[in-house]
Amino acid sequence: MPKDLVSFVLVQLEHKNKTSYLKTYLPGGIEMSVILEARMLSKTYSTNTLQQHVLKNLNLEIKQGDFTVIMGSSGSGKSTLLYALSGMDHPTLGEIYFKGTKISDYNNDQLAVFRRTHAGFVFQQMYLNNTMSILDNILVAGLLVNKNRKQVTERAKKLIGQVGLTENVYHKYPLQLSGGEAQRIAIVRALINTPEIVFADEPTGALNSENAVNVLDVMTAINKEGQSIVMVTHDIKTARRANRILYLKDGVIMDECNLGQYVKDDKGRHKQLREFLERMGW
Repeated sequence: MPKDLVSFVLVQLEHKNKTSYLKTYLPGGIEMSVILEARMLSKTYSTNTLQQHVLKNLNLEIKQGDFTVIMGSSGSGKSTLLYALSGMDHPTLGEIYFKGTKISDYNNDQLAVFRRTHAGFVFQQMYLNNTMSILDNILVAGLLVNKNRKQVTERAKKLIGQVGLTENVYHKYPLQLSGGEAQRIAIVRALINTPEIVFADEPTGALNSENAVNVLDVMTAINKEGQSIVMVTHDIKTARRANRILYLKDGVIMDECNLGQYVKDDKGRHKQLREFLERMGW
C-alpha cells in the first residue's frame, strides 16, 4: 500500500514501566498494532581494553502479522539483534517494548516468563532432546504454561498435523526423523503455547533444498494466519517469503525492502529483492 495512504498514530503515555500500545491505522479504520519496538538499541561487548559495538542506536518497529527478515553480511549484528528483541540477551543501552510494556528492564526471571508465554523460537539447530519422544519434546514446553496435559496433548497433535506430519511421529525419537521433519517439530514446539511472535535464526541453514522448502511453506502458512515472525537468514530464497526485509550493516539498519504478501513463483518479487540486496552491497 502506498505510504501516503497510511497514517500513523503514536501516543506515548508513561506509567511506571509502560508506554502505550503503538498502533497503525490503515484507511477505513483497520488497525495494525506495533507488537514489538526497539528504541536507540545498542549492544557492546567488552574484552579487556577492547570494545566491540555490535548494535548502534538502532530503532525498529515490528507490526502484528508481519513476516520480517533481517539480512546482512556476517558480523553485521543480525543474531545479536534477534536475541535482544526476543529477550534472550540484554541490550547495553536502549529500550525494547512488547505491546507497550518495557521488557528491556526485566530481570532474567521476568524475561523467562515473557519468552515462554509470548514468544516462540526456531533455530538452525533444533535442540530436540534425543532421549525423549517427539510428542514429549513438545509437551515439555507446553506444560510450562498450561498444566492441563490433555489440552496440551490435543494442541500438539493438531499442530503436528498442520505441519504435514502424521501420528506416526508421536512416539519416534528425534534421531529417527529427517532434518526437515525435525525442524517442523521444532516449529510445533515453538507454537505450542500460542505465542504472539516467533523468532527464527537461520531455520533452514542446515537443511537440504527440499526440506528447506517444506519448512518455509509451514512458516508462510502460519504467517498468513496472522502469526508475527522475525527471522534472520542469509539466503535469498528464504528471505523472499517475508513481506519486509531489513538490511543490517555494522549494527545499523541501512534500509528496508517491502515485498507485500508472498506469492509463489512471483519472479518480480525475486528481482525486486535481488536488486535491493545489490544496492546494499550484499
